[in-house]
Amino acid sequence: MERYDDGFAEERQRIERLVEEIIAGEHKIDKLPNSSAGFTGADLENLLNEAAILAAKQSRRYILQADIDQAFVKVGIGAEKKSKVISEKEKKITAYHETGHAILFHELPDVGPVHTISIIPTGMGAAGYTMPLPEKDEMFNTKSKMLETIMVSLGGRIAEEIIFGDVTTGASQDIKQASAIARAMVTQYGMSEKLGMINYGSDDDEVFIGRDLAHTRSYGERVASDIDSEVKRIIDECYAKAKQIILEHEDILHKCSALLIEKEKIGQAEFDRLFTGAEEKSAATE
Repeated sequence: MERYDDGFAEERQRIERLVEEIIAGEHKIDKLPNSSAGFTGADLENLLNEAAILAAKQSRRYILQADIDQAFVKVGIGAEKKSKVISEKEKKITAYHETGHAILFHELPDVGPVHTISIIPTGMGAAGYTMPLPEKDEMFNTKSKMLETIMVSLGGRIAEEIIFGDVTTGASQDIKQASAIARAMVTQYGMSEKLGMINYGSDDDEVFIGRDLAHTRSYGERVASDIDSEVKRIIDECYAKAKQIILEHEDILHKCSALLIEKEKIGQAEFDRLFTGAEEKSAATE
């Protein structure tokens, strides 16, 4: 079987060696390999350039871990807009929404763990963000990981429904991402038992002038209907599993949301302690 190699391994190593050279003594960067999993050499160079700018603003000749973390947010999500005025109601909705994502990142084995949760708006129009910390570079995606990614995407909407009995437009990008993954599983990767290991293509592949207007495809209406049914089945099953997990951790949902409303941003250690405290309390009552 032919393996996919992104060809950036040597470039990553070169830049990581460069990082070691610009760290002063005890100022060690230990999270770059993890936080930058999946980054190309150019991505890493951009990340470190942003970190260097932050260091220069503080009149430092070396980069700190905090610079890397802040640059990672800016490069991956967009600059935080701390000056934007947000109502208390919106803060509360965003806090529960992001906590819904975070709980699933924490509980599902093939995604996460959580690196940062924030309810500070970003330059890309998001009201907040939940950033995972990939533990390693991976050349392949698995069916189980794709299903878990769909579950995580639905976590914000599920939290809104559980707490407020209503939903917002804030999950529109999450729903778009979940739908795209589910459709790719069915039409590109042969991950549907009903439709089999067949590549059904997509309108995205049509690049000739006029073809996209006609929406031509290589299959009939019955297959198109089966594809839509399979996509909906995947989304519905992921939704049900994700909701069950969040309901099982509703105490964490409330605690983390309250912490976010108070601090606006929390890191992995603070988030993990919420689970540790809940486990200790549960063990004490048994």
